[in-house]
Amino acid sequence: MCGITAIVDASAGDLRAGVDAMTATLRHRGPDDAGSWEAAAAGVALGHRRLSIVDLSPLGHNPMTWQNGRYWITYNGEVYNFRALRDELETLGCRFASQTDTEVILAAYDQWGLDCLGRFIGMFAFALWDRDRETLVIARDRLGKKPLYYSQYGGRIAIASELKAIASDPRFPREIDRRALGLYLRFGYVPAPFSIFTHARKLPPGHAALVKGGVVDVRRYWDPVPFACERRNPDPVVAERQLEALLADAVRLRMLADVPVGAFLSGGIDSSLIVALMKEQSHAPVRTFTVRFDDPAFNEADHAAAVARHLGTEHHERTCDDRQLLAVVDGLADMFDEPFADSSAIPTYIVSKAAREHVTVALSGDGGDELFFGYPRYRFHADTAWVLGLPRSIRRTAASGAAMLPTRRLRRIADVLRDDDPDRYARFVTWWSAADVEAMTGSPPGAVPLYADALARSSGMPIDSRAGLLDLVSYLPEDILTKVDRASMAVSLEVRAPLLDHRVVELALGLPMGLKRRHGATKWILRELLYKRVPRALVDRPKMGFGVPLGRWLRGPLRDRMDDYCGGTDLEDLGIDPQRVRLLWRGFQDGRSHRTDQLWLIFGLVAWSRRLRAAG
Repeated sequence: MCGITAIVDASAGDLRAGVDAMTATLRHRGPDDAGSWEAAAAGVALGHRRLSIVDLSPLGHNPMTWQNGRYWITYNGEVYNFRALRDELETLGCRFASQTDTEVILAAYDQWGLDCLGRFIGMFAFALWDRDRETLVIARDRLGKKPLYYSQYGGRIAIASELKAIASDPRFPREIDRRALGLYLRFGYVPAPFSIFTHARKLPPGHAALVKGGVVDVRRYWDPVPFACERRNPDPVVAERQLEALLADAVRLRMLADVPVGAFLSGGIDSSLIVALMKEQSHAPVRTFTVRFDDPAFNEADHAAAVARHLGTEHHERTCDDRQLLAVVDGLADMFDEPFADSSAIPTYIVSKAAREHVTVALSGDGGDELFFGYPRYRFHADTAWVLGLPRSIRRTAASGAAMLPTRRLRRIADVLRDDDPDRYARFVTWWSAADVEAMTGSPPGAVPLYADALARSSGMPIDSRAGLLDLVSYLPEDILTKVDRASMAVSLEVRAPLLDHRVVELALGLPMGLKRRHGATKWILRELLYKRVPRALVDRPKMGFGVPLGRWLRGPLRDRMDDYCGGTDLEDLGIDPQRVRLLWRGFQDGRSHRTDQLWLIFGLVAWSRRLRAAG
């Protein structure tokens, strides 16, 4: 896992100095080595920060070349099947100097061009200079596990793993993208292809781009929608065997490293299954990591410890109180570079930091909810579809009753019923309604391109299957994977997600709902695989989120800061009418509002904007 940068600018001199300055901002992504390369005549430079995982020798140094300088690459990620590809390429006459997957990517591109991307199993982002074609090729993995930004300004195209590297150039225009701001208010993140800045963009997951002559030509090379729309009805026993074999291979490939490897363990279905499969392929006890919270409403440590004892792992538990969690808050704006409202980034950072004291790589259970019907909102969305289609007056009456329900999660139903968005699933995954965003910013938020495309092309799918696909192209890469990447790389930890092996994803997308939800149980087929390895009593329990006590914090240690954020001119300076926010804040203080998520979204936005102003 690494940090990469690149500049293409035919009119400027000393691009190497520029790329070195960008790369210096990414040291956390790669503390083990740094490098840069420039072809001054071509107007291109590449930069790299290395976290050494495979082939720890100097032969793994990046940027790396192939074919006597015809190709140069700066690369972030892991292609897990590189050894099999290397064997195939050697039969075609390729000869390798290192044991790295970087060199295999170069050889694969030389042999197969952009078609090489379809052969890779892994997570990656890279920039590859093709001298003969005078083209910079940039690419991002299918699911979007590794980030990649690009920017065009003043005749320059700059590329980097994180936005902070691009924004470090004093000439970069820091104009805020009004559409991106509206989408942040709507979703709690800025979705691809947008960034918070007008002149910077994210390369979407499953896409590559050719950079030549000042043009960035973006192309899709992988598309999940056909796999979801091609409904199959396999024999359950056969499907279970296929999934088990694929998952076992996905775990095996992700355990390959020349550094210590462990796993996050919450004691839930996904992480427990991953650890169980690791145990079956490891000669030594698997190292597992979890966080124990003081607040029992958020604590899963006892469940994780029970699973760890059953599987015989070398279990590490980090106890964490409010003081330690709150200490992370001030660093979030710098960690994410743009507004980001998922508060579970805080415990994700804590558990990553704890794991990094023992390992350099950790496997996670990310992806299980989206692929196997794990989120409670999927059930609510499917079971209440008829209610959501009722006339507005009836829904508003029902919302009044739902608002009196005893828990915050149940009261959220009232907000869903009040929302008039014609996309009924969007009502479950948005923070502010489209009407609220328009009232706050003066313009509608617009659509998220990949989400809108998947929504349009999946219209014939069953409603309960459609939600997971929509999350796969939006919430998963833009929230979950962004959170894990930034929080883990802030402490130089590589996180690998076997459930998001694209072979597993393609199989899971086509499975019928009966293999995902059965007898009231979600993730049915995953449970069946896990029950072979772990007793039901250890893992069968209501789903818990990886959350923090926002309500208590906003009434206590963060109250004065939230008063300041709501009462100052920050929102007006961003072009947001603050009246709805101030009403929400007063309602929360009076006990009339439960929307701590919306308040946290505003908290993150103002904290980011103040950091931006402080940076000049």
